[in-house]
Amino acid sequence: MAVLFGATFVVGAAQAGDVKGKVSATGLKSAENIAVYIDAVPGKKFDTPVQHVSVDQRNLKFIPETIVILRGTTVDFLNSDQVSHNVYWPSINGDKRLRHSLTIVSPGQKKSFQFDNLGSAQLLCNLHPDMVGYIVVVPTPYFALTSSDGTFTIKNVPSGTYTLKTWSEDGKPMTQRITVTDATTSVELAVSK
Repeated sequence: MAVLFGATFVVGAAQAGDVKGKVSATGLKSAENIAVYIDAVPGKKFDTPVQHVSVDQRNLKFIPETIVILRGTTVDFLNSDQVSHNVYWPSINGDKRLRHSLTIVSPGQKKSFQFDNLGSAQLLCNLHPDMVGYIVVVPTPYFALTSSDGTFTIKNVPSGTYTLKTWSEDGKPMTQRITVTDATTSVELAVSK
C-alpha cells in the first residue's frame, strides 16, 4: 500500500523546470542587471513574502544597485556610510502618486518600506545626487537579474506557457511567450535602446 501511495504522489506532483537564457543588449550600457520575469501564472496568487530584502547605502552608492522583488516585499534600507542619506523615489512605473520619501537615514540606521505596486522605482538621494538605484517589483516569484554576460536562470517554474518580460535601466521592455516543461527551457532575448 505504501508503494502505491508513493507512486500516486509522484504522478500528482506539480512539474517544474528552470528557465535559462541570455539577454543580448544593443545600444545599452551593459547586458548586466536586466530583470527577467514570468509575468503571471494563471489561477495562482502569491503570498506576501515574510523575508525582507536589504538595500545598503555604502560608499555613496546603493548596494545592490538593482534588485527584483515580488510584490508585497518589504525592503530594508540600511546606511553603512558615515554620512546621512535621504532615500526617495519620484514614482513607481511613472505614476507620481506612488512617490515616497524615507526622509533622513542616519549612519547605522535602517528604514523599511513594503512595495505593493508593480513596476520599477528609481532610488535617489537628495543629499547625494550621484546615487542612483532601482527596484523592480514583479507579480510572481519567478524572476532573475542578468549577470555581467547577460545570462540568467529562473528556478523551479511550474510547467506551462507564460509571458516572459524584461526591464532594464536604459532599454525598452520586451516580452516573449515561452513554454516551460520539467526540463530546462532555453531562451534568447534581445533588449535594445
